[in-house]
This record gives sequence, structure tokens and C-alpha cells, in this order.
Amino acid sequence: MLMVTAVLAVTAAAGGVVVIMDGDLLSAQEPVRARPRATPLRTDVAAPRLDQLVPTTEPVKDFGAGGPGVTSTPARVLAIAPGTVPKETRLKLAKLKHVQKVTIVDAGAVKVSGTGLNLLAVDPSGFRSWTPQPVADQPAVWSALARGELVADAGAMRKYGMVLGAMYQVDGGPRLRVAASASLGLTGVDGLVSAEVGRTLGFAQGVAVLLHGKEGTIGEAGVRKLLGKGAQVVVLDAAARTPKQQQPAQEQQQQVSVGRPSSYLELYKAAATRCPGLSWTVLAAIGQVESSHGRNNGPSSAGALGPMQFMPATWKHYGVDGDGDGKKDIWSPYDAVPGAANYLCANKAGQGGERLRKAIWFYNHSWDYVNKVMGIAQAYAKTYA
Repeated sequence: MLMVTAVLAVTAAAGGVVVIMDGDLLSAQEPVRARPRATPLRTDVAAPRLDQLVPTTEPVKDFGAGGPGVTSTPARVLAIAPGTVPKETRLKLAKLKHVQKVTIVDAGAVKVSGTGLNLLAVDPSGFRSWTPQPVADQPAVWSALARGELVADAGAMRKYGMVLGAMYQVDGGPRLRVAASASLGLTGVDGLVSAEVGRTLGFAQGVAVLLHGKEGTIGEAGVRKLLGKGAQVVVLDAAARTPKQQQPAQEQQQQVSVGRPSSYLELYKAAATRCPGLSWTVLAAIGQVESSHGRNNGPSSAGALGPMQFMPATWKHYGVDGDGDGKKDIWSPYDAVPGAANYLCANKAGQGGERLRKAIWFYNHSWDYVNKVMGIAQAYAKTYA
């Protein structure tokens, strides 16, 4: 609670959130016509449990310089200053007894559907050593930040029911993709964005102070005195511990999750967030009809490919890199499912009603197909209500 109050106050002083354009927003283009159906619709496909069905494809690629070898020096104290910390104060902080390392970053808060998230805005290359070792050793985390995506704290993911890979609309601002989840060990901090994204969001510059030293040795009073009246100081020693014997077994196994939802249910839910107003159940229904969720990927007799059965020409126009591995892979469910959401959204599926039905018709020119998809979508809605 201490950090929530402090960061919110800093954001108000910085002037709030400004609007940026998100790279995945669709342009108003004439839709590419979907393929003609050359094979009969499948009506004998059993509906597996989506929360138990794991998407499969090639292993995720990690991008970005570095990797294992970065030495973790986790923060022992985190403080929020009432204003930008001057260079002279930083030097004095570095001279405090037992302080071995100091960094100062930007901080602010955003709201997503009315829910406040406290974020630090960091330089990906410089901040790696301030995270627990498993996080520092994961290049995909830092590549995600460099791409302008959000790395969410694992506790915030659980608390707010966030979905890995989903796009979240910042109130009055852009959409941010949750590209990774990790236990950051920073009490009161819900996630990280890049310094560039933080500046665009209007975050207060140079107000978050992190100090490293031997556990339990840095005095809170000295930090508070240097930062002045109104500074908020949190001792992080308990949160910063990384030895395995000090972590719950589940947290040891799930220290860092990158890019990819763990089930088709999560994948459909994450992909649907790319098209506000589109229900994930429609994507799931299309996935069942087209390939039984990746169990019959084609090629079809008409030349359609992958779990969502795209024609290559349509994929070239609407395919996306859904998991941030640097490829738009028509065969990968992590790309194909958000690609389907992208295509449906371009045809105004998010508006619902007849617009949704027409968008599904564009996906496959058959009203029987539309009725089948809508019927399955309704069944999914009841099953996973």
C-alpha cells in the first residue's frame, strides 16, 4: 500500500497519461476475401477441454543481447522520492554505509479498466542485474521491454487475473501486451516497461531509487533523510531473496513465463484482446471447426494452412507475430490465433451482432459455417462461464 500511494502521487504531478499509437492497431483497409471452401465442414470433431489442451509448435526463440552470465544484485531498498533525484543526492546515497550499488529510474501508474498498476520504466540493458537471477538470465524478458511491451510481476498477474500474451488497454492511452511474467521482488511494483514507453506515458523521471548491499544492512533512516520530506522507503530484503530453499515450490517452477499462454483456453482469451468487443469463444469455435484446435492443420484441398486454416495470401496481409519470436508463422497457434482475431477485427467483428456474423462469413463464405461457429461459441460460453 505504501508504494501504491507514492507512485500514484508522482504520476499526478507528471501530468498523467498521454496517448500513443499501438503497432498492432488495424488500419481501415478493404478486407482480403477469405478462401472458398473446397472441402466439407467437419461436424464430427469432439470438443476437448481447452484449459487442458496445450498448443504445440517449435520452441520459442529468445532475442536480444546477453543471457546467462548477468550477475544479479537485487535491490535491498526501494524508495520513491517526491521529485527527480539530483546527481548530488545520488552520490550521497552511494556513500551511505553498506550501500554497494545505486540506480535511479522513472516511475508512474496507469489504469487498465479502472485498475491501477504501479510501473517502473527502465533501460532494459542496465536494469537486468537488479532483478532475481532467473529473470536476469531470460533474454526474452529484456527483448520484450525493448519492443515496448509489459513485463508483469507474477503477483500482479495472479491478483488481477491477467493473461500472458494478452493486450490490455491503458485508460486514455495505448494497448500494452503482457509479454512476460516474473517474480520481480519489488514490493508495490506491478511491472516494468521501457524508459521510452514510460516517457510517452508521462511518468515522473528519476524518482525511483534502488539500493543494493548486504542483506539487512542498509539503514532506512539514512535514505529517507537524503531524499527529503515526503519520500517513501520500503525495505525489500525478504522480497529480494532468491535462494531456492527460501521460495515456495510453485514459485521455483514458475519464476519466469515468456510470451506464450499455457493452454488453448488462455491463448484464445489472450488473442481476443487484440479486438475489443470480440469474444474469445468465437475464436475458439473457429479453431475447433477449422482444425480441432491444431489437430488437423492441413494443407486443405483449397491450400489453407495451419491451425486457423489461412490461405497464404490472406496470411501475408493479416498474419501477426503473436509470441514475439520474430516470425509470423502460419503453422504456429501462437501466431495463427491472434492472426485470426486480427482478420476478424478488420472486418468489424468487435461490433457484434450482424457485423460479427458478416466478419465470420468473410472468414469462410458460407452462412452454414457462420451458424455453426456461433452455435459452438455459445456452447463454449456456457461451458466456461
